[in-house]
Amino acid sequence: MTKRTRALVASATSLVLLIGVALLLPVPFVKMSPGPTYNVVGEFNGVPVIDIEGTEVFPTTGSLDMTTVMESGGPRGGLTFVEAIGSWFNQADAVLPRELLYPDDVSGEDVRVRQAAMFSTAESNSVAAALGYLGKPVRTELVVTAVYADTPAEGVLQPRDRILAVNGTEVSEPAQVGEAVRSEPIGTDFTFTVQRLVDGTLKTLDVKVRSQDNPDDPGTPQVGIGVGLNDAADFDITFTLKDIGGPSAGMMFALGLVDKLSPADLAAGRHIAGTGTITPEGEVGTIGGIRQKLAGARAAGAELFLMPAAHCAEAEGHIPEGLTVVPIKTLADAVAGVKAWNAGEKSLATCPREA
Repeated sequence: MTKRTRALVASATSLVLLIGVALLLPVPFVKMSPGPTYNVVGEFNGVPVIDIEGTEVFPTTGSLDMTTVMESGGPRGGLTFVEAIGSWFNQADAVLPRELLYPDDVSGEDVRVRQAAMFSTAESNSVAAALGYLGKPVRTELVVTAVYADTPAEGVLQPRDRILAVNGTEVSEPAQVGEAVRSEPIGTDFTFTVQRLVDGTLKTLDVKVRSQDNPDDPGTPQVGIGVGLNDAADFDITFTLKDIGGPSAGMMFALGLVDKLSPADLAAGRHIAGTGTITPEGEVGTIGGIRQKLAGARAAGAELFLMPAAHCAEAEGHIPEGLTVVPIKTLADAVAGVKAWNAGEKSLATCPREA
């Protein structure tokens, strides 16, 4: 082999290696694809997704699935060039520039904390909406909405912990927790009395947290939690799904509560899915990733899909064969839509499959 030939081989080999490395490097895009579905009136890992105790719960049949979207890339992980290109050929996927979804200064931890807080709010709102629809009373309870990384609370307190007392003093407002922590010197040990779901059982625990200096406000003590008020029933309602974020499960949680707390079997053995945020008053709001959720619902076997009416235009041309899509604006619309579909009413309003 001549020197020229060896040089050409070496150059070609280097070029191939460089192209290979480039194809595997992260790109500034986010891929959205259909995620798993969860039957809110069923079980996940042997535990009810919505666990209700202290009141009468009625039998349910069929499925009321909340739908999810899986994200690749962005603040929580790199998306390679190969993965991005592959998604262009899958109608159920979407690839978007990172900056359209997340500012440059947002970290993966920021996203996780924000998504967990929104999921907690969705659970709270679903309780208020369902109880309001059913004419049942609603009360409020003080809960941990977020636990921040690299703080004393990490690994000690958990999102959804219901805070009963701090150092033996009962608390019922978020401001009381903040005042209790800030009234003592940095480095003070605090005992939080909380209620928490442990292995499917609601337990009252005392957990100890030592305050630290707040890096964003030097000289001010913090333990590293977000605190807020959640709507609750006069009986125990526990949402058991973990490691899922965002607000879009709210409407299906509310529908599941109505099904479990009502004598009529709402799903009636059928496979129904849906998505949408929910307000405490029962108004259904828009979400992201509707095309991915439609695909995920049908892949899981759903025949009926409930979604915010505002997404009808976006869904045109992307509604899978065999899936009936009903637009809704309120929880009452969702209940009525399921009943009308089960009854075979031909006047049921649906989103068009094609433009």
